Amino acid sequence: MEPVIAANADLAWMLAAFVFVLLMFPGLALYYGGMVGARNILNMMTMVMSTLGITAIIYVLFGYGLQSGPSVGGWGLIGNPADYLGMTQWMSDDGSGTTQTLYYLAWFILFAAITIAIAASGAAGRMKFSAWMVFAPIWLIVVYLPVAHWVFSADTDDAQGGFLLNDLKIHDYAGGTAVHMNSGVAALALALVLGARRKRMERPNNVPMALLGGGILWFGWFGFNGSCALGASFLTQVVILNTLLAGCAGMIGFLIIEKWREGHATSLGLITGAVAGLVGITPSANTMNPIGALAVGLLAAGVVAFVLSFKSRLKVDDTLDAFAVHGLGGIVGTLCIVLFAAESAPAGVKGILFGGDIDILWRELGGIAVTCTFSFLMTYLIAKALDKTIGLRVDEEVETTGLDSTIHAESAYEIPTAGVGHAPGLSATPPRQAADSVERGMAKEAGDHSVPAGHS
Repeated sequence: MEPVIAANADLAWMLAAFVFVLLMFPGLALYYGGMVGARNILNMMTMVMSTLGITAIIYVLFGYGLQSGPSVGGWGLIGNPADYLGMTQWMSDDGSGTTQTLYYLAWFILFAAITIAIAASGAAGRMKFSAWMVFAPIWLIVVYLPVAHWVFSADTDDAQGGFLLNDLKIHDYAGGTAVHMNSGVAALALALVLGARRKRMERPNNVPMALLGGGILWFGWFGFNGSCALGASFLTQVVILNTLLAGCAGMIGFLIIEKWREGHATSLGLITGAVAGLVGITPSANTMNPIGALAVGLLAAGVVAFVLSFKSRLKVDDTLDAFAVHGLGGIVGTLCIVLFAAESAPAGVKGILFGGDIDILWRELGGIAVTCTFSFLMTYLIAKALDKTIGLRVDEEVETTGLDSTIHAESAYEIPTAGVGHAPGLSATPPRQAADSVERGMAKEAGDHSVPAGHS
């Protein structure tokens, strides 16, 4: 039940955009890896990257049918995998230029995998990697695939698609619900089940790495949003421009609130604001003119920054702020459609501030409520069930030593004992001591400055 890409030139753009989106995985790994403590960098990066392998296997076997197959019973709740089992029947080209099912398989693998990767941030530094490798596929099947069916699967002449898209008729251009709200709420639920880190105020270990990762994410976002235009068209131009503008405005919005609330503007705040703006424009990219895109970025990042300024007062340890940045950012972006979508934009949606029908309000609110409620409840139940059976959290000694050395037998920072010219064969500083050394150095350089708002 996938849409059709009309021309080879359009398909060429889509293939290029696919590569952009693929780069979001190392980008997110660097972004999250730079923000955790020095003992858990590689664990966080491994959790992010592993989602791609898990998702690919499930989608080929039966996942694509659950998302894009005709709705079981015509209820709009979940797709039927029967037509897509193993994807083997889609290996021939009919010569018409319209057979692109294999492309859509690859495309949706990336969309699903990045959603799970974002949710991993709620477990940073305290979840067993073995438990993560069980949790991730269950969450994909039970939570993501149903929501993706609701939002991405369109009706056809002979088959029913998802109910949010076709019955409630929500507007979600590129995944504000299925990707961002879904992942943000899931991270929150997972963090609640796991509990707070024992060393909650651990400083980001490498802010330049986080900035680089955020920049790569932004690059990939042009493919993420641009590919949803299904070709090289005027819509693609509008969406890419709006993606740029919202990210830029998000940087400024976050820095303004951070300066006002915390007394300083930080580089980590800058890239966090850009990501918040990008999240906000994801559901609304085809409904905004350039002024609207700037407003979306400012509002999304401003709300996120304001909420994160109160993070230290909260008991919930959503370690890398996925709920605030992705959950709230996605909600703000969706509500911006309701308020000031421009009828002149490609989607033709008119916000209520410009005389649009109030009907759009309850539709978008319904989509937000259904997605967030389902994601939170199901994620919480899955995590609780696994915690009671296999156990989710590492023990205190492992957490204190760090997951990199204890689980993965690796260390991101190996500091030689004999300086630059040490002889081959001399042992390096043990991983825990190396991490201690790095953290002490960062603390000395930082002096009495506090951690940037929302990141600890």
